Amino acid sequence: MPIGTFEVKQKSSECAARSGKLVTAHGSITTPVFMPVGTQATVKTVSSEELRLVGSQIILSNAYHLYLRPGMEIMEAAGGLHKFMSWDKPILTDSGGFQIFSLATLRRINSEGVEFRSHIDGSKHFFTPEKAVEVQRKIGSDIMMCFDECTPYPCTHDYADRSMKLSLEWALRCKKAFMEGSPLYGHEQLLFAIVQGSVFRDLRRESAERTVEIDFPGYAIGGLSVGEPKEEILSALDVVTPLLPESKPRYAMGIGMPEDLWECVERGVDMFDCVMPTRNGRNGQAFTSRGKVNIKNAEYLRDFGPLDPECGCPTCKGYSRAYLNHLFRAQEILVLRLLTLHNLYFMIKLADTIRTSIESDSFLKAKKEFLNKYGV
Repeated sequence: MPIGTFEVKQKSSECAARSGKLVTAHGSITTPVFMPVGTQATVKTVSSEELRLVGSQIILSNAYHLYLRPGMEIMEAAGGLHKFMSWDKPILTDSGGFQIFSLATLRRINSEGVEFRSHIDGSKHFFTPEKAVEVQRKIGSDIMMCFDECTPYPCTHDYADRSMKLSLEWALRCKKAFMEGSPLYGHEQLLFAIVQGSVFRDLRRESAERTVEIDFPGYAIGGLSVGEPKEEILSALDVVTPLLPESKPRYAMGIGMPEDLWECVERGVDMFDCVMPTRNGRNGQAFTSRGKVNIKNAEYLRDFGPLDPECGCPTCKGYSRAYLNHLFRAQEILVLRLLTLHNLYFMIKLADTIRTSIESDSFLKAKKEFLNKYGV
């Protein structure tokens, strides 16, 4: 099938959940899919070989961070990010829009783009939609994201309206730059757009409708998980996903807690990313079939059972909770790797479980069983 094809394989008879397949230059991705976050050309503490071991189909990296370090000169000399980090599967890059939100004290926005100071050395830079496309061409990601403003929460309706319209203008400019350019490393790239509008249903609706009119091979719902209540996230998805084309993948940016995957897939979302599984792992928290486990707690000092008896990852097969507790208390680096690997395996297999439930048309039953056991 041609690069960019998205085929819906199965639809739930009970809700909007669906399974599918997205074709990219570095392989096909079965959906729903969870994407580990490798912001700076690495998923923290784990190697590309280990990502393959836990079943990762695709990873996410960040154009803003790679632009600053190692820089595009080195990226081009390496032959692109795939070769640079020894990863032969698909890569999605965030254009830097989230950094407009997260680094608010270091940037200034106008209609042309964003001026920002590097968080590394304070040097000044200016990102435009055209620059974001150029940088992602040099990175060589399979899926590039349009440059946008990730609207903060809370904000006024007026601010969200202006921000949403700015992101629409930037999406048009990104597509123009994308169509006028060409890949650098011999493989085809895709450009996905991003729907904004904060928590305001009318703005979300307008953003979705106008973004779809521009026409992209995939659509993300951005500006979520930035501090708003979970009900607002689900409300935004309720508005947006029915307006997005059935034949295109839908990506909820920054969503990635286990319980959230079920809620979002139920509303028709196909793709997810989040730093929480890796970040929480590095802070001693593991996701398990029976809920979250804070391995540094004293109750695990003499617990010689596996982290999660129902998990088949290398961490659970080889190491006890007592050992992991000891490593954390002793501040040994190994525990950061073991918990990260476990959480990634858990999230990737969870997406597989959700997909299987859709294919057997038992999604709502499987969701209820998972949430009851997980303790939500």
